Amino acid sequence: MEERKKEEKSEKEKRIRAITKLYYSNPKIQEFLVKFGQNREVVPRYFEGFGKRPDGLQYPSDIMGFVNNGATSFHCSEEIWNDPLQINSDMGKDEMNNSRKSWDLLIDIDSPFLDCSKIAAKLIIAALENHGIKNYGIKFSGSKGMHIIVSSRAFPEEFNGIRTKEMFPEWPRAISEYLMNYIRKDYNKRAAEILTDFSAIERRTKIKKEELTEEVHCNLCNNVAMMGMLIKYKCPVCGLEAERKNAKVTKRRLRCLNSGCAGVLEVEKQDDYWYCEYDKDPENANIQLDSIRHPGSFEKVKGVSAEKIAALDLVLVAPRHLFRMPYSLHEKTALSSVVLNKEEIDKFSPRDANPLNVKIREYYPDNEEGEARKLLASALEWKKNKEKVEESVEKKYEKMSNYEKIEIKDVKEEMFPGAIKKLLLGLSDGKKRGLFILITFLRSCNFSPEYIIERIREWNKLNKPPLKEGYIKSQIDWHFKQKKKILPPNYNNDAFYKDLGLLDKKPETKNPIVDVMRKMRK
Repeated sequence: MEERKKEEKSEKEKRIRAITKLYYSNPKIQEFLVKFGQNREVVPRYFEGFGKRPDGLQYPSDIMGFVNNGATSFHCSEEIWNDPLQINSDMGKDEMNNSRKSWDLLIDIDSPFLDCSKIAAKLIIAALENHGIKNYGIKFSGSKGMHIIVSSRAFPEEFNGIRTKEMFPEWPRAISEYLMNYIRKDYNKRAAEILTDFSAIERRTKIKKEELTEEVHCNLCNNVAMMGMLIKYKCPVCGLEAERKNAKVTKRRLRCLNSGCAGVLEVEKQDDYWYCEYDKDPENANIQLDSIRHPGSFEKVKGVSAEKIAALDLVLVAPRHLFRMPYSLHEKTALSSVVLNKEEIDKFSPRDANPLNVKIREYYPDNEEGEARKLLASALEWKKNKEKVEESVEKKYEKMSNYEKIEIKDVKEEMFPGAIKKLLLGLSDGKKRGLFILITFLRSCNFSPEYIIERIREWNKLNKPPLKEGYIKSQIDWHFKQKKKILPPNYNNDAFYKDLGLLDKKPETKNPIVDVMRKMRK
């Protein structure tokens, strides 16, 4: 069986290589790739991985030179550089900012279902238009996703006194998060209309039906609402009625709140209610929105979770991030990353990406200067409010817990949670996401930089195939330069732990760092 698989893989590679040479010999393809790659870092991909970095395209003949050496696809940077060939992994943040001319917004819609990617792409386009953006490029990823681009010209050179070119990847990442939140509710509704075979979805995504559904949304901010318990009490002596939210019903009886009454309150009714941690009552900023006082502010949605099926690829919006170039082949499907317009999205089929029948179109949009100002302002305001709420929520839960604050130091590897131990055994898929988890986890545990670098290198040797040393170094350098440590993703972020197969059972805590703190406490 193993021998047969190797033979099939070998035959597939031969077919793809044959198509590759024929396809890239087309002068129009060569001219397009060279033009699009101007001032970008361009790196060929081979079956076994990416080529050396930095690299670029200067002449059409460069493409066939790479192809004759085994290249199957070409990837380029979102960042526009003064001289891409001068970029290196030893550069500090200031050097990178000085070398960067600008950056494009590249929205990567990635789903195991092409129809879901189509729905998300149409909603993202509508969201861009609602924010005043008239020009954008759309292309097929070559597999099951879509790439939407807004050029650097659409963004102001400065915003709130900050130079835009220096805010990569923070600002494009904030915009992607904002847009995902903006379309979430509509996406859930539309995706639910086509995703009715939950057994097929579970086989493809490894996500169970109950984990795919989202029940209630806040109509004001599109965030998923939280469920709480409303307890209604009544005093049998004086008839006093009282309510408490999220109170625990215990055997202990509560005395009547009326002074002079000797009665005890009895539980009369228990009801579920919904509340949003991200919105406050407009009439009183200190009162949280909930379905008791604001019944019309929440809506039940029998749909699927947008992030779990067709998420925007936020993790890879990172320094020197590469994406597949328009009209590059996909190294696994041998389909072309063809350019579309929005009217063609619904009827698009992978057959339309047949490399032997492609017609060249412009992908890079001719944006007007400042066209994306409104989008940028809205995204940054949303991100600022979101961080404030998350910080207040964290403080609230810290206050509610009985745990004393513990300084994390002298952590031993036997204290690592199961998901991290499993990650350290190496990965074959999702290595970049795994690297993000590992760096943020080790930094949050206050390990020394020397230990972190050495441990990650040991881990990378177990990956199949390993990540490039230059990529690892650039990611470690970026994290070490951040003033505030970034926590590892929470366990409920399926794009990390579940999708990478790191969870053998349902976690008892919210985050890997909480597991470490519990063990230190014990």
